[in-house]
Amino acid sequence: EVQLAESGGGSVQAGGSLRLSCTASGDTYSPSCMAWFRQAPGKEREGVASSDTEGGTTYADIVKGRFAISEDNAKNTRYLQLNSLHPDDTATYYCATTRFFRHGKRCRLTATDFDYWGQGTQVTVSS
Repeated sequence: EVQLAESGGGSVQAGGSLRLSCTASGDTYSPSCMAWFRQAPGKEREGVASSDTEGGTTYADIVKGRFAISEDNAKNTRYLQLNSLHPDDTATYYCATTRFFRHGKRCRLTATDFDYWGQGTQVTVSS
């Protein structure tokens, strides 16, 4: 069992920045894959960015060049830096991981690939 806890959300004006954190506790898996998703009211959950311990990183086209994923393995924490925020980025952001990631697999932005989810952190961007 893995527990994920997000933090760092808040309210910012358009063009601002935030850094989200996702700290994992409980069981650990290696290699590991972790992703960030977001969901706005009335919309489907969408993948934002992912990274794995084999060096793979994936970004959704809508955030490329604006968001960056990083990690501090000593703290079991992964971060999502959000820059140049736009009101359309307003959503609840979730981190997720899976026990089923294996060498050679892709860490995809597909929600059904993940079986552990955090509670979410709200990001609100005003114009």
